[in-house]
Amino acid sequence: MNLNRLFSLGVALSYLCLAYFTHGWELVWRVAIFLVLPMACIWFGEEMGGFTGMTGRGAITGTTPGWLVAAGGWLLLMLPIIIVAIGYWHRM
Repeated sequence: MNLNRLFSLGVALSYLCLAYFTHGWELVWRVAIFLVLPMACIWFGEEMGGFTGMTGRGAITGTTPGWLVAAGGWLLLMLPIIIVAIGYWHRM
């Protein structure tokens, strides 16, 4: 297991534990649904970046580097922490 997968799994499990201990199972399900896209981008960035073809809004004509897809997944995964940090910093 590579480091990206290991660290992202740790962050995701931390989110799920925090959700459970603060608000219970309903929030755990909501957080789990939120985690699907960032975890998929981090774990399967090469495969997702290689997708080309038709979508609902048009065609994807070129591939995206897997590291860029993974970086986007990390940004999404860390977004709750970034928002909390900005809110904390803004209150100071």
